Order: sequence, then C-alpha cells, then structure tokens
Amino acid sequence: MPALPDLDATALAALVARGEVHPTELVEAALAGLDAVNPRLNAVVHSMADTARAAAAGALPEGPFRGVPMVVKDLDGFTAGAPYTMSSRFLKDFVPSHDAEVIARLRRAGFVLVAKTNCPELGILGTTEPEWRGPTHNPWNPEHTPGGSSGGSAAVVAARAVPVGHGGDGGGSIRIPASACGLFGLKASRGLLPVGPDLGEGWGGYVVPGVLTRTVRDTAAIYDALRGPAPGDPYCGPTLARPLADELGADPRPLRIAVCRDSLFGKELHADVLAGLESTARLCGELGHHVEDARPSFDRHELVMAYLTQVAASVAAEVDDAAKWAGKPATAAGFEPGTWFLNQLGRKLTAVELQQSRDTCHAAGRRLATFFGQYDVLLLPTLAYPPARLGEAGLKTADRIGLGVLRSAPIGPVMMAVLRDLADRSLEKVPNTQLFNMTGLPAMSVPLHQTAAGLPVGMQFAAGFGRDGLLVQLGAQLERARPWIDRKPPICAV
Repeated sequence: MPALPDLDATALAALVARGEVHPTELVEAALAGLDAVNPRLNAVVHSMADTARAAAAGALPEGPFRGVPMVVKDLDGFTAGAPYTMSSRFLKDFVPSHDAEVIARLRRAGFVLVAKTNCPELGILGTTEPEWRGPTHNPWNPEHTPGGSSGGSAAVVAARAVPVGHGGDGGGSIRIPASACGLFGLKASRGLLPVGPDLGEGWGGYVVPGVLTRTVRDTAAIYDALRGPAPGDPYCGPTLARPLADELGADPRPLRIAVCRDSLFGKELHADVLAGLESTARLCGELGHHVEDARPSFDRHELVMAYLTQVAASVAAEVDDAAKWAGKPATAAGFEPGTWFLNQLGRKLTAVELQQSRDTCHAAGRRLATFFGQYDVLLLPTLAYPPARLGEAGLKTADRIGLGVLRSAPIGPVMMAVLRDLADRSLEKVPNTQLFNMTGLPAMSVPLHQTAAGLPVGMQFAAGFGRDGLLVQLGAQLERARPWIDRKPPICAV
C-alpha cells in the first residue's frame, strides 16, 4: 500500500470505511507530517492536535470522509474553540464559540480538523506574508510565495502533510495558491456553498468558501458534501444537474474553448506562463475541443476600481467586526499599514460609489453571460507570472512609509491617487482571477505546467454561472491526460 501521505482524501476515506486504517492512524500521520514540514514552511499557526486526537478516537459522523484529517484556514469562517485572528494581532485573543456553516458541514462529512493555517491579514493580498506571523514558504522553493490568501493551507497540502486544506476565494484566494503550489482549486459559482451565519455576503458577494486538493475527485466529492443553501442565505445558488462526483467518469463533449492570451487586470504575461498556456491550448485541441483565440471585452480601469472600491468598503466593515469580537476599539497600531489604509479609504467612499461599483460588476456579469453563450469555457493563465519571490508581492518600504503618513492625515484625493498606483502594481502578477469573483462565475486552476526551475504554473478555466459540473468534467479529463499526482515538492512529508 502507498504511504498514507501519498493518498488523496477519497482513498483515505475508503481505507477507513473498509476498516483497514483507523482514523487515529490518519490523524497521527497528519500531525507527524505537519511537524516534519512546518518548520520550513511556517504554514501552521495553531495546532488542534488534542481535539483532533479526541475526535478521531470518538464517534465520528458517518460522512463520506470519516476520519480524514484536514487543515482550516484562519479566515473564511469561525471554528469553534480555536483562535480566529485573520492574521491580525488585533484579534490574537479572540476565540469564537461556534462553527461557520461550512466548517460544521466539513465536520459532518467526517473530516478531522488538525490545525489552522496562515494567511495574509484579512485575506487582502495574493501572497501569504503577514507582518505578525511572518511569511509562509512555498514547498517547491521556500524562497517563493505559496500565493494567498489560502497560502498556508496550500503549502501543507502540496507538501503532503494533509490531503485537504480549507480556504476561501474573494479575488483568487483558492486559485492563486493552487497555481503557486501545484494543486487543483475550484472557485464555485456564487451561492453554491454557504458563507453564513456570520457573513451575509463576503466582499459584496465576491467571497466563496472552498478547499484545495491534489485531485479533482476530492474537490468534487467535498463540494457535494458542502453545497446547498443555509437558512437565510442571500443568494440562491445554481441547481446542478447531478452530483459533481458523477461528472468524473466521462469525458465532456467537444467544447468551444476561448483562449485569452492577455492579462485581464494587468499589462503582460511572463514567457513561462505563455508557454504553459500554449501547451494547454494544444492539449485541449488534442482532446477534441475546438480552440480559438477570444476574450470578453470590458473596461479594465473601470473594473479594477470597482473591485477595489468593494474591497475597501468591506475591509472597513471587517475592522468594525474585529472591534466587536475583540471588545475594544480598533486602532491603527493593531493592523498593518495596507489594511488600515483600505479601512480609511472605505470610510471615505460614499454609498453611491459603492453602488456604482456593484452596478459595474453586474454589467460585466451580463457581458460574460453573452460571451459564454458563444463559448463553453474560457482558458487563461491563473497567474500572470510564476510564483514571486517572498518580499516581491507585498508592500515595499516606501509604500509602508507613505501609508503610515496617511494614518494621521487621510486626505481623500491623495488616498485615491495612492489606491490607483497600488492597484496598477499589486494586480500586475495576479490579474486574472478577480473578474470571476465579481461576476459570481465558477473558475478552476489546474496544475498543468511547470517552469524549467520546477515552479508550478496553473491554468485557469472559467465557465458560465452554474456550470461547475462542466469544469469538474473537464478538469478530470485534463487530469487523466496529463496526470500531476506523482509530482512531489522538495519539502514533502513523504
């Protein structure tokens, strides 16, 4: 039998169901794996070893993943009895008393939660480098970022310490680390998975919960266990024709695939990324799909500003939430300069500006709906560049100094000028994921390419609303045609 860390969650659950392995064995293997890799990754921020051992030894729910260990991101949903900080020192003492619905459903599916993982403060950046906890390192090369905001979860799943990592995606936060760490990551259609009860909608509906896995079948079966509305959810998610796991067996019919060779919210694509795109487009053609160059049309600047307007307003609301949870007033000293800047900007924006940003998103959604009437799938790189070196993707020293000045003198026009400048630079390497959060459409990152230096490069496929099953079907076909499961990073638990 292969070593336990080499098996995906589906295979591990089958071993438990047949009585060949006990959940306690899986939990001990996961804890040992985390101990082995975390000193080099800095991905785990809170061990849940004691509660995990007790759960594995007790009466676990008879769910489809009974006894399988997983990690939980320190964001995107409360976990009862475990710290919830969003990587902000301001919340270092906050421990919620209840589970978010998605966490409760993961437990009912039989998962055993073994640790909480690192993320950027409030999940804002596409790299996991919080000031308070320090950076998480990529297991393929520790000098590089694992992406963000679900970078801690992605790092330990890629390193085979656990088969599944919880995450959330508000602007690419599942797909970005999936690309950077060589994993499969699906951002579901808006409303398919629950975000409550503590959120009505995250970032104006941009945020959806989810997981990072090493196989398409794991994600499909987990989303089947998680999907469906919770009482009072503000969105009605799509009704799928059948369970996502049922999409795995057969190849999709020949699809009309549009290939976008541009950077959506940036300026250019790296040569290594373009090479991966060309290779993937050829593979799709060889699999019988019709492939041609095409991209949806939109005003880049208008959409970027709409995205950042919604994020700034939401960060201000999150700072207020943090103050409520911590039971004390929020102060600039409790948050990073970039977070506090967005908080200040969010309080300068008007209700009209927020509504205009939402109208811009809805208009883009209608244009994309027309586009997906012509094409089944849009193919484009998940990231514009291979994973950046740590320190390259975050705020530079000059940025921190400038934002520090604005803490005490938040001048509206100056703040907007700073925002435009930061937007141009901060989205240059991560420009291709946000559009699908803004429009609520499903999109997946598939680990189909590597650079000559061995860094993963994911390819992104997006589809029309509710066509999550089509993406799973295509993802499984690509996985069969170009398997990735045997690739192991240098930092690995086995």
